[in-house]
Amino acid sequence: MASLPVVLTYAKRADEALDTPVNPSPDLAVTKDGHVATIELQRPPHNFFDAGLVRNIAAALEALDADDDCRAVVLAAQGKSFCAGADFARNPHVATLDESANPRDKHLYKEAMRIFRTAKPIIAAVHGAAIGGGLGLACAADFRVTCREAKFSANFTKLGLHPGFGLTEMLPTLVGVQRASLLLYSGRRIDGAQAVDWGLADVLAADGEVRSSALVLAHELAESAPLALQSTRQTLRRGLAERIEKATERESIEQDWLRRTEDFAEGIRAASARRSATFYGR
Repeated sequence: MASLPVVLTYAKRADEALDTPVNPSPDLAVTKDGHVATIELQRPPHNFFDAGLVRNIAAALEALDADDDCRAVVLAAQGKSFCAGADFARNPHVATLDESANPRDKHLYKEAMRIFRTAKPIIAAVHGAAIGGGLGLACAADFRVTCREAKFSANFTKLGLHPGFGLTEMLPTLVGVQRASLLLYSGRRIDGAQAVDWGLADVLAADGEVRSSALVLAHELAESAPLALQSTRQTLRRGLAERIEKATERESIEQDWLRRTEDFAEGIRAASARRSATFYGR
């Protein structure tokens, strides 16, 4: 297997010592328990992402696709949040650009498309906040396990920005057009119980048991015949990656010009100061 920019190390049990890592990264770790792999985001407390982290997640999933012994994947995170999206306060361009990458490969959504094109079922263990692009990352999974204390928000318009990470396609698919419109227009937060009620999440677990409950579901999926499981998933998700690609093309165009507006600058200032923004439509 080619070297990957992630900690791709396996253990028979999650608590066993890991083997020698391949190209270790401080941002991501991969372990395996039987037929179930866990990818853990390691940027606590809020696991803010950039194109580099999304690239590493995609690379890990692609490597697990090539592992015939892996049948399901749990996507989990350290810290207080599953993923609070992009850290706009530190870098207003972080949602799309990775300055360390080849200019042809900088766009975060090009890396995100690799996640949508992978073959094995993914369960997102969503504790804490899944905000903005972090919600998009959670929605790229097949299932979401969460708790009442979790917070889900597509907060882009609160920042003066167009939604991204394929959420203009995924949210209507998951919760219907009306509820998706409400979430995307308002940027409101909903808790884990409401997320399950609306179909945005699938399993409501106790706080502190989100990851273990996600692993239970993953092991249940792994009991299915692997070829039949992947074939069924492929049928049910047929055309999804192509729809997401079209959505992200539109999203990125709209984000690019909105990022240059005064409203976006005000949205970032307000978010950093934890106050309500004053927008002027310019």
